This record gives sequence, structure tokens and C-alpha cells, in this order.
Amino acid sequence: MSDILRVVTYNVLTIAEADGPARHRIMRRVFPGLGADIVALQEVTRGADSDQVAELLGSEFTVVDLPGGSSAGAGECLATRLPVAAVHALDVPVSGEGPQAVRATAVAVEVLAPQPIGSVLVVHHRGTFELPFEHARERQAVATARFVEELAADRDELPVVLLGDLNAATDAASVRFLTGKQSLDGFSVRYEDAWAAVHGDRPGHTFSPRNPLVRAGQLPSERGRRIDHVLVRSGAYGPALEVADCRMLFTDPVDGVWLSDHFGLLADLRRPEHRPGHWAEDVTG
Repeated sequence: MSDILRVVTYNVLTIAEADGPARHRIMRRVFPGLGADIVALQEVTRGADSDQVAELLGSEFTVVDLPGGSSAGAGECLATRLPVAAVHALDVPVSGEGPQAVRATAVAVEVLAPQPIGSVLVVHHRGTFELPFEHARERQAVATARFVEELAADRDELPVVLLGDLNAATDAASVRFLTGKQSLDGFSVRYEDAWAAVHGDRPGHTFSPRNPLVRAGQLPSERGRRIDHVLVRSGAYGPALEVADCRMLFTDPVDGVWLSDHFGLLADLRRPEHRPGHWAEDVTG
């Protein structure tokens, strides 16, 4: 539907772990049914011999990789089947030095959706995974938010969608900053949380011990968190896109196989009938 922008974020779990080839074969079968316009993927492997993203999404998607990635070729990317108007990348140091250095990395892709949606700036943001490193995730969030503000300057009507595996739950300072609940470094922004817009206070854990791959993995004491997010930037009067729907993906095994240690997140976004910052034409009801 041209009045809906469908976005998905999913950490697929590197193909080298947990019988990755079997998981990948099933993902190849089920991904086309998502009908996504934008897909942010984490822990995907792309190289000269094999391109996991192309196999999952097909040739109609343009793929933009985030800076960085592992020596084995695993990393993050943003893919879109919509025409691309511009691509911007962020890659700056924010914490530590040498082998302990942490960088803020993101890509921002301006896509051209059909009207009435039009141009949208879609940002895939990465948050470092180490549990004690919230100080680094705070700096990464601030760096990406400033990056977006520079790109969106003087374009008040440009919708911005920020998504990805942020490796931070909703009560973490980095996510509280992005959702407008606190400032950091003398700076503040406000993004609408797509899950909360639809489900309120329901936890919506995307990394959950209910998934046996979580208990079997590197975080066996995990209690459950919502760390995968879809966020929509707000102006002074609210976001330029409203959340029509938001739901988790792959919360149960498919053909007896858990596809990843994460659950995916899908959001349907649309232009609001009542534009933020303006009175409705009919106020008699």
C-alpha cells in the first residue's frame, strides 16, 4: 500500500552460530512475505563468495553497509527496495583508545517513497553490545542524533526513522535520551517509540530467555529486554509519521527452528491525517 511505509529491524545471529545455514534457509523462505520497504539487518555476512543479504532480500533491494564489521565479514546494513536519493555515513570515535576504542557508526539513507509519504530519512544506528558500556552507548546515541539533526536541518517536513539493535533497553540512558525522557551532553531530541505507541507499557522483549538460543548463547543469565527499536523523530509538535502498527517477528520456531536469538520488529508508518503543528479543519466533533 502506497500510504504505508513498512520497516523491519532484525538481528539474524551470525551464520557461524547455532546451525546458521539451516536458520538461513528458512529465513530465505519467510522474508519475502514480510513485504518490507526498509530492512535493517544485524550480524549478516557479506563477502565476495557469499552475500547473505542478497539471498534473504533479493536483487530489488539496494544495500548500504554500516562502517566496520568483523574480520569474518559479519556486520550491519540497511536495505531498501525504494529509490535512494542520498546516502550518508557516520563513523567517529567516542570512547577509549586502541583496541578498547568504541566508535559511533550509523548510515542515513534518504529514500523516495510514493506519495503521500514522499522522502524519508532512514537511519540505522548501532549500539555497542557490552553490558557495562552504557557510557559508550550514550555517546553513540548523541553522535547519531547530532548527525541526524545536521542532515535534517531546514527540512522540518522530512520524516526521520531511526532503527536497529541498540543493545539498550527502554530504561537505559541512551534510549531515554532518544525518546526525549532526558538530555545528554547538554543536548536533547525526541523520537516516538513505535512499540510503545501501539502497545503502551507492554514489555515487548526482543531478546528473551523464552528463546532457547538466548540461554544457549553468550548471555545465559539474560532476563529479557527490548533492545531492538523502531523510533520516529518528533518535531516541536510530534512526529511527521504516525505508527499504524508495530509487532514482533519470529517469536516462535519455524518448522521447529528458532531463526535467531533475537525477535524481529516490524512497524507500519504513515502520514497523519492531522498534521502536527496545525489545527484540524473540523473542530466541532
